[in-house]
Parts: sequence; structure tokens; C-alpha cells
Amino acid sequence: MFPEKPNHWQLPFAHVFCFLLALAPLGQAQEAAPPPKPRIVLVEDKSALHEFEVDAAKVAEMVAEGLRRLTGKPSVAAAWLSLVTPADTVGIKVNSVPGPIGGTRKAVVDAVVRGLLEARLPPDRIVIWDQSLASLRTARYGGLAKRHGVRLAGSSDAGWDESVVYESSIVGTLVAGDLDFKRGEENASRKSHLSRLLTGELTRIISVCPLINHNQTGVSGHLLGLVDGSMDNSRRFRLDASALSVAVPEVLALEDAEQRRYLGDRLVLNITDALFCQYLGQSKCLLHYTARLGQLHFSTDPVALDIFSIEELKRQRKRLEVDYSPPDSAMYKNAALIQLGVSDPARREVVEIFR
Repeated sequence: MFPEKPNHWQLPFAHVFCFLLALAPLGQAQEAAPPPKPRIVLVEDKSALHEFEVDAAKVAEMVAEGLRRLTGKPSVAAAWLSLVTPADTVGIKVNSVPGPIGGTRKAVVDAVVRGLLEARLPPDRIVIWDQSLASLRTARYGGLAKRHGVRLAGSSDAGWDESVVYESSIVGTLVAGDLDFKRGEENASRKSHLSRLLTGELTRIISVCPLINHNQTGVSGHLLGLVDGSMDNSRRFRLDASALSVAVPEVLALEDAEQRRYLGDRLVLNITDALFCQYLGQSKCLLHYTARLGQLHFSTDPVALDIFSIEELKRQRKRLEVDYSPPDSAMYKNAALIQLGVSDPARREVVEIFR
């Protein structure tokens, strides 16, 4: 899987960063200013749940309250306009793979779309997206998009941008749909490409993901979800937890010609759909491993929010005496090293709202 003598210029950025710090003379090292303290807003309303169904009106109220408290703005429209503008093309990233019950709930996305429309964003500039159109339609997002006149998009369906490449020493086996796949030939590549949806269309991203365990990274959260849904030949990173912990932050830090990160700098809001919490499994809806929380979590910091989600998953497993815990992933510390967010729980602020 790995070459015997990898090119040292292809070493993961986090490793090179730490190596250079170690080489710096003690007198010349400059301590970087710490990033701002991230805020997480938790809104809970257990009356919004009915078995495994949700009350869409109450969920909409939770979204509105969470946004106002996070941004400090007096209205929903003003809150949205502090994050996006009517000139933006806004992509709402969902996790549709676990289906309509286990994946991102439509009621949360519906509230986000309604808020953006209230802020006067044109419907054709609002895009609900995931890795494929097929999974979006299976999760029943088609009706929601049609009702509001917004678009559905799959990153793989939009095609891959051959000019935006992430290369590493890890070799992946290409499959149909990957950019460099050639039928009838040996298909192995160290390259992955970003979707044209990300490189040529979306200017702002809102990540809305359900609270689901992941066996390698602790949570199928905002960091992992963005990368897994944005690149071809990404299966190669799932074979090894250490590779995944390096590749995900590096992909989030890929830059355009203006030195702006395609994913990291365009991500303006993260919402964890914690209405339900699936504490075992990672890609399938497993209702017998699911707890009812009735919560939504909001933050502009995806690293802090993913760490917060991992802590909640651990609490639920402890409460239910489930003898399982995924290994701690270095992904979040690596992401903090390249200033994608804050991984230290002691440095965050949590605001709790109980309805």
C-alpha cells in the first residue's frame, strides 16, 4: 500500500510543521497568537420528538433560536446575512447516506432553506448537496428542493476538477466515476481531485450532519463529512486511521489561486443534528443503537463541534453501559495545527438553551 521510500516532500503537512518547529532555534521561535475562543450553542427541545419522527415547526424554532444566539443578531434574516450574502452560492452539505431517519433530518434542512430565503437569497443560489444525487433522492430531499425551488447536487455528478489535486503516498484503487479511471486497465493512483461543485460554484458552505459514531474518527462529523463528500479516490484514506487523520485536514486546507481554502475558508456554519444520537455504527441507520436527545448544536468552528459530538457519544455509551469506544483520532489536533479550528475543550464556550 505504501511505497518503500516515499518522497520526503510529500510528507503530511502536520508532520512537516512539527519538524520545522523542532529545528527552529529557541531564541527565534515566535509563539503564534491563539485562535479566538469558539462558541457552541446547544438548543434542546425534547417535545420536538415523537418516536423517531420530528415536529418540523418546533425544529424550525430551534434553528432560529440557535442562529440568533450564535450570531448575536435580533432576527433570523439578520443572522443569516452575517454569514452569507445574496450574491453567494450557498451549499448546504448533508449526510444522506443513512437515509431519511438516520441521516440529516429534512426538517433541519428545511428550516435552513427557509431562513436563507427569508434573507433574500435567490432560490437558484441555494444548493443541497452530498456525494451523489442518488443518495439525496433516496433520502427524499427531492420534494424539499422542489417545494422551495432550490437545487440538489451531487459532488460526483458534477464531475472532478483535474486542476485541483490532493496527492499523497497512499495508493488507491480507482473505480468507475473517479477522474483517472480507465476501464480495462490497471487503476491505481495517489491522486484525488475536488469536485467542480466546490472549485467552480459554491462560495459558502453550511454543514448539517447527524450525530453518528465513526469507528476511526469518533464521529461522522463535519470534518470527515466534508472531505468524504468532496473528492474522488477518497476510499484509500479509510483503510488506515492514521492516514485519515492526516488527509482530512490537508484536504480541508487545499487553496485556490487566491490562497483561500476551498473548503476550510468557505465553511461559515456547522449544525450538528443531535435530535437523535446513534452511538454505534457509522454509515447505516441503526435505530436500536439510537438515543433521543432533541438537540441541535451550532458553531462556526467544525473542530470544536466535532469534539463536542464525540464527548456526547461517549456519554451516551457510558449511560447505557455500552462496552465500546473508538480510538482517539489525531485528526482534530492535526486540524487545529493548521488553524481549521480549536481542538481543546477547555478553550471553548458552550451556551445551553432548554425549551
